[in-house]
Amino acid sequence: MNRIFRTSSPFHLSPFWKMVSYMVLGVWAFIVIFPLYWLLVTSFKQPVDVASGPKFVPFVDYQPSLHAWKELLVDDGIEYVGRPYVTTVTIAITSATAALLIGAGAAYALTRFEYRPKPGLILTFIGCVAFAGLIIGLGAPWPLAVVIAIVIFFLLAQGIGRRFKGTMSNDDIAFWLISQRILPPVTVIIPIYILFQQLGMLDTPQALIITYCAANLPIVIWFMRDYFQSLPIELEESAFIDGANRFQVMKNIILPLSAPGLIATFLIVLVFSWNEYVMALFLSGSQTHTMPLLVSGQNATRGPQWWNISVLVLLMVIPLIFMAIALERYIAKGLLVGAVKG
Repeated sequence: MNRIFRTSSPFHLSPFWKMVSYMVLGVWAFIVIFPLYWLLVTSFKQPVDVASGPKFVPFVDYQPSLHAWKELLVDDGIEYVGRPYVTTVTIAITSATAALLIGAGAAYALTRFEYRPKPGLILTFIGCVAFAGLIIGLGAPWPLAVVIAIVIFFLLAQGIGRRFKGTMSNDDIAFWLISQRILPPVTVIIPIYILFQQLGMLDTPQALIITYCAANLPIVIWFMRDYFQSLPIELEESAFIDGANRFQVMKNIILPLSAPGLIATFLIVLVFSWNEYVMALFLSGSQTHTMPLLVSGQNATRGPQWWNISVLVLLMVIPLIFMAIALERYIAKGLLVGAVKG
């Protein structure tokens, strides 16, 4: 009996605690996987099977049917789902890639260079941007408003910029960036809507790509900043001593070592863009309908038809699951490469 509770070393669990840990992991796995299983079985149910009560075992509780899949992909036409699906894939991948490229560069700069911006100049710049928005709202062409705001900013910076004494550090910049992500999207959706309305970019993929990229930039910068800080700077200094330039250091040292962080951050940002609803609701229309809007529209126009909604959600979730599995393997490979190079 004592063998059940004994362990061969402090780093190994006893048979009893192994059994307990497997039971806990099994319960947690069931909690995580069951919603996906519910979606899967519901997508193969007839409406009467959904309405008559909970049925979870195919061929026992109910007879599987392709009714929902046929209704969405055949009866409604492949374009009914195809166009929003292609739009979602295009916008999500493009915005996530752009956010990763811009954010990773900004994060690297915040960890390797020292910035001392003056809050007074920043407030002056914000005031000039607000002034440009006011001019556009009054009917002036936006290129002219931007030029006027830039000229005013440089004049003020040269005139009163030297009187500003306080400065900000890199940590202050990083905290300000992440604070923009804490801001609820609903508080800024009206100005964003007016901006793209004045630019004539409503119901275009470019509007959603720009918005998603700007919204996800703080996350990319925050994650990659912590990752770059964990990379030893001595590797870069040694490369500079050997005659490498900044581009060679980024290509041969920084990118291989930071591949796990880049891929993990890309996946997180991709999920945020893939599932985004509020911005798409205001900025998109018939030409840029995304999958989250299609799911909500399905519920609004036809009622809560869970069999159809399950099909749409599965079409959204399955690519992300396979992508996560593929990237998980690449992340493990990137970690090994980084360890060897380090």
